[in-house]
Amino acid sequence: MPTTQDLRTSLQKPNDDVKFEALRKIIVATINGNSQPQLLMPVIQYVMPTKNKKLKKLLHFYWEVCPKYDDAGKLKQEMILVCNAIRNDLQHPNEYIRGATLRFLQKISRDVELLEPLIPTVRSCLEHRHSYVRKNAVFAVYSIYRQHEHLIPDSPELIHTFLVAESDATCKHHAFVFLANSATQKAVEYVVSVFDQIGGFDEQLQLAIIELIRQDCKDETPQKARYIRCISDLLNASSHSVKYESATLLTSLTQNAAAVKASASCFIDLAVKESDNNVKLIVLDRLESLRQRHERVLDPLVMDILPVLSSPDIEVRRKAIGIGLAMITSRNVEEVVKFFEKQLQRTMTEDYEKIAEYRQLLIQSIHVCSVRYSHVAASVVHGLMEFLGESNNPAAVDVIAFVREVVEKFPDLRKTITDKVTSTFGDIKSGKVYRGALWIVGEYCDAPADIKSVFQELRKVLGEIPILASEQRLLDESGVEDGDKENGDAKASSSKPRVLADGTYATETAFSTSSSSGGLKSASANKPPLRALILAGDFYTGSSLATTLTKLALRFCKFSTDKTACNALCAEAMLIMASIVRVGQSKFVTMPIDEDSADRIMNCIRTVSEAGKEKEVEEVFLEDTKAAYSKMITAQEKKAAEKKEKDTKKTVVQVDDLLTFRQFSKKGADDVFDYDADLGRATGAAEVQEDFISSLSRISQLTGFSDAVYAEAYVKVHGFDILLDVLLVNQTSDTLQNLCLDFATLGDLKLVERPTMHTLAPHGFLSVKATIKVSSTETGVIFGNILWEGAGMTEACVVLNDIHIDIMDYIKPSYCNEAQFRSMWTEFEWENRVNVSTTITDLRQYLKHIMASTNMACLTPEGAMSGDCDFLSANLYARSLFGEDALANLSIEKTDAGSITGHVRIRSKTQGIALSLGDRITLAQKENKAPLPS
Repeated sequence: MPTTQDLRTSLQKPNDDVKFEALRKIIVATINGNSQPQLLMPVIQYVMPTKNKKLKKLLHFYWEVCPKYDDAGKLKQEMILVCNAIRNDLQHPNEYIRGATLRFLQKISRDVELLEPLIPTVRSCLEHRHSYVRKNAVFAVYSIYRQHEHLIPDSPELIHTFLVAESDATCKHHAFVFLANSATQKAVEYVVSVFDQIGGFDEQLQLAIIELIRQDCKDETPQKARYIRCISDLLNASSHSVKYESATLLTSLTQNAAAVKASASCFIDLAVKESDNNVKLIVLDRLESLRQRHERVLDPLVMDILPVLSSPDIEVRRKAIGIGLAMITSRNVEEVVKFFEKQLQRTMTEDYEKIAEYRQLLIQSIHVCSVRYSHVAASVVHGLMEFLGESNNPAAVDVIAFVREVVEKFPDLRKTITDKVTSTFGDIKSGKVYRGALWIVGEYCDAPADIKSVFQELRKVLGEIPILASEQRLLDESGVEDGDKENGDAKASSSKPRVLADGTYATETAFSTSSSSGGLKSASANKPPLRALILAGDFYTGSSLATTLTKLALRFCKFSTDKTACNALCAEAMLIMASIVRVGQSKFVTMPIDEDSADRIMNCIRTVSEAGKEKEVEEVFLEDTKAAYSKMITAQEKKAAEKKEKDTKKTVVQVDDLLTFRQFSKKGADDVFDYDADLGRATGAAEVQEDFISSLSRISQLTGFSDAVYAEAYVKVHGFDILLDVLLVNQTSDTLQNLCLDFATLGDLKLVERPTMHTLAPHGFLSVKATIKVSSTETGVIFGNILWEGAGMTEACVVLNDIHIDIMDYIKPSYCNEAQFRSMWTEFEWENRVNVSTTITDLRQYLKHIMASTNMACLTPEGAMSGDCDFLSANLYARSLFGEDALANLSIEKTDAGSITGHVRIRSKTQGIALSLGDRITLAQKENKAPLPS
């Protein structure tokens, strides 16, 4: 650091660059506490007369931080020279110097003695020819008037006159902001006087007028009708920000249906025309909030919002479709469904990112519309079934789920739907879609003619039966054809030795190798779709086919009187099922048939062979499965209705409730009503106060009772912050000087402010607050120590206990559908497996214990876990405040000894959540504090 003399010498140099560097060092030293008042006069003498604009700008920073008052608190005599120089700059012919000086005055607006001589000059700047000077003069007057009203008592009238005569848009905006904040009535008078011209004003001035209207309408105002008309006109402004603010304000000024529709139309127009996806999402959120407050008022605008689907962002499309589905009525549902169908057709010809997800979203939307309004289902179900052959598996799965629900809910459509499903067997490529289609025809094909038609289509997609014999014949024929094309010389010349598994040698010819591989390849090519799936090892689909054949055969025998036809159909069904088992045990399949599928197919064969003899078994096949699906659909509808009712908050007021009129109540002269607080209490938005017991549970002891300084911290999690309120107690008889509470963090935690020094009196108390930012859901640790100066200026220290931050404060129960859960489970790479070790003996009770310990929601339906069973498997899901997903799968069973064994698998995208949740479960098992059974 240069000495004072060095700096004085540098200031005396004629070079402006040297002066600039010296002045910069003086400013840095002054900010750091070394004010160097002896350099004030050299700066005035050698730097202030400069004409260098860069140096003059730096000089303004020096005047801002330099010591301007003496020890008695009076303005230094040297500052008279400074004030004179500032006046000269305010009268300078260069408009930049005038404007920069006016900006500087805003920073020293607290120094009244320095400002008082400059007031006439500042006022004269309002009439300068250049707009840069005038706009800075307005804000200089505003700063002075706000701090020292007596210096310019007529500022509102002065600025109002200036505003009326001003032509520059920026100056008008600055002047209007002054009036809106300091003289609201003057600003209102100006708005009324230029009411018809507001639509042509600059964007910034329009936004300022909107803000004034918002503030003025908080109280009763006679101009409200005019304001509503003005805001309605601004809905057609060219600026998107003005349109957004106007639409937002209009709905708070009036609840008229026409105004609500106008605001909604404005939001929709912004969502369609705005290019920024984040803005689209914000506007759509505002539109959804408006729709919830005014149900059925915005329903006619549903077709206007659908063009938002032209946005390439999938989140924007999902939100727009969600709002559109909520606005659908019986009057507009057909138009909406037709629009969705057109969009669906477009996805077949276009190719861009996430088009498959968009196609799936459209199919799900059509599904919702069709189930809600039955008259639409008949017109869309056949069109959607064209997508059963879609190579995109999720879309085809959604279609078959939609068809299955429609065929159950609408009996009149069953005949045409089953015929269409039967005719599309040859186009289906996915095993999951095949299983859905087979279930549909197995449950809802009743007529013998329809059953024969299904068998006929199944023969086409299965190919020649039995499968094993036909595949072997194709392989043999392929081998013979290849052998005829080769000559004997080639066979002999291409022989080579080969080492067998037992170490001996054998001779292998190139002919035999190529013919065998070529035969197998030809045997697996150009197969019918269902046959290809079975040969590929999809025996789950094979067992579903066996179940469908059993249902069809039993139903045919039940309704047909032709015994010969019944026997033939049953024989064909058993032949197909036996053929699947045989080929599954051969070399022609990718993987051998599993035991479960083989047992299920054999049971089906046994059931068909004894058709008409076991009524109970036939009832299971023909009645119980359909009844179970019907029950599941009813349970889903009930759950959706309960969720909708829960989401829709209703304020129920009883007829005999007491009405309180505040105007009629007795109140003292000092009683003041807080309208914002009243509104918060009325809407339930007021913050819930914690009780004393819950506050005590958040207190952590940081030091021991025998330490010189006792410390304890109240830890409160607030959003993305951790607030620490630390109580320090001096347990000694000495005054502790320079006491510092120093914290450090481990994990994704960040301390906001650095510690400050304190002085603690003997046996005194001190409360210190600290804020820590949290950036992810990981277990964090806060540690630190307390430092102070002890006797003889020696440094003393107390190490604090660690504070462990519980991630449960950031994890909340959430819900997702099965497809989303499976997709995330496959995608997430971090997994943590925790073995079950607990004294709890009830499976359901342990599940509740895990849910309570981890703040996770159970996705497995209650019906799937009902009944008395010694095994339980459930999927759990939660989401953090930072948007991170946490998945868990609980698989437990009860042993013969009565204890519970199994494991909990946790998956997440980040390692921290997986490990933290695993530690939480392990800790919960050690505590053995299970919730009481309900």
